[in-house]
Amino acid sequence: MVETSRLRHHRVVETPRSGFAGLRVISLESRRAAEMAKLIATSGGVATVAPSMREIPLASNTEALDFARQLADGKFDVVIFLTGVGTRALARVAEIVYPVEQFAAALRKIVIVARGPKPVAALKELGVPVTVAVPEPNTWRDLLKTLEEKADSIPLKGRRVAVQEYGNSNPELLAGLSERGAHVTRVPVYEWGLPEDVAPLRAAVAAIASEQFDVVLFTTAMQINHVFQVAREMHEEEPMRRALSRMLIASIGPVTSERLTEYGFSADLEPTHPKMGYLVSETAQRSAGILQKKRNPAT
Repeated sequence: MVETSRLRHHRVVETPRSGFAGLRVISLESRRAAEMAKLIATSGGVATVAPSMREIPLASNTEALDFARQLADGKFDVVIFLTGVGTRALARVAEIVYPVEQFAAALRKIVIVARGPKPVAALKELGVPVTVAVPEPNTWRDLLKTLEEKADSIPLKGRRVAVQEYGNSNPELLAGLSERGAHVTRVPVYEWGLPEDVAPLRAAVAAIASEQFDVVLFTTAMQINHVFQVAREMHEEEPMRRALSRMLIASIGPVTSERLTEYGFSADLEPTHPKMGYLVSETAQRSAGILQKKRNPAT
C-alpha cells in the first residue's frame, strides 16, 4: 500500500509487524532503492526511500581537469590529498587528459602531503611517495600543525599549493594555508551530485525534522553530505539535528560513520559486514533496545 501523505514521492511499503515491529525507517539509497525498500519491509519496517544521489560523469569535473593540465605543466609545488576516494577519483579524471602514468610521474616531482592512511594507500597504488603523512586524528588542524613543524624543509610562503577536495570544502584549512603565504588552488572532485529531482529528498528532510521516522539508514558518506546540504538550504538543519538525536542512526561501515562524526553524530550501529542486507537485518534486530536507551536514557 502506498502512503498518500506529503511523502508520496517516496517508495513506502507497509508490512506485518516483526523485526522492526512497524517502526518507520528512512533510507537515502538511490541506485538500489527498490531493493532497500524490500529489505526494510521484509524486516517488519514501514519503509521510505528518498534517493539522495546521482552519478556525475568524470568529464564534468572541470576544476580537476584544469588541475591535471597545470600539474603536467609544472604549475604546482605542493599537492595536499585529503581523502583516499578523492585521490583515486582525481587519478581517473586525469586519465581523460593523459595516461595515469604521466599523472603519477608529475606528482613524484613535487611535495605530496596526505591527510592520513587512506590517501597514503591510494597514492601508493599510483606509485607516488608521500612527503608528509599527517598523523591521527588527521584533522585539518593536525595538517596545518604538521606543515608548521616542517616549515624549514617544506616552506609554504610563496608556494603554489593544490588541495584535493571530495565532498565539502574546508574553508578553515584553505584560510590557514593562505595565512602561511601559500597560493592555494582548490581541486574539487565530484563523482556524485544531488538527484535531478530533489523533491523526495526535501520531503524526507522535512519529515525527519518533524520526527516522522524512528530509524535512518546511511549506506554512503555522500548521503550524509547531501541530507545536511538540503537541510541547510531549507533552514531545517537544527530541527533535523534534534530529531536525529532521538532516532536510531545506522551506518553501513567505518567511512560512513566517520562522516557522521564530522557532522557531530555517532552511529548507533554498524553491521558485522558492510552490506545492505546485514545493515537492515541487524538494525531490525537491535532497533527496539537502542531506541529505548536513546529516548528513555534514565530507564
